Amino acid sequence: TEVEDFQHYFKGEIFLDEKKSFYGPRRRKMMMSGFFRFGVWQNFFRAWKNGFSGNLEGEGFTLGGVYVIGAGRQGVLLEHREKEFGDKVSLPSVLEAAEKIKPQAGSHHVQHVNASTS
Repeated sequence: TEVEDFQHYFKGEIFLDEKKSFYGPRRRKMMMSGFFRFGVWQNFFRAWKNGFSGNLEGEGFTLGGVYVIGAGRQGVLLEHREKEFGDKVSLPSVLEAAEKIKPQAGSHHVQHVNASTS
């Protein structure tokens, strides 16, 4: 599955929203015209050059994103929504947001984030 393929690149816990309810009432999509965008092809070749491969399963039009969500009432600390296929989030922004996560009162579990910027 796509999640198993992604797990190779991400060692943390992955939460899958199978019903896609996190997207809300209006899912963000890029239709066929998105394949004619120069940035999409740049992103595709960058990924291919770095050895990333995917599959042609699924509907293939829903734009993704990255969220860093804090504990308890902290809420969303970072929201990055893809503007086009392959639009990458800034790793320093993710790390900065992750460092702002405060453990909930009474929680003794603290997860440390380790990532390289290579």
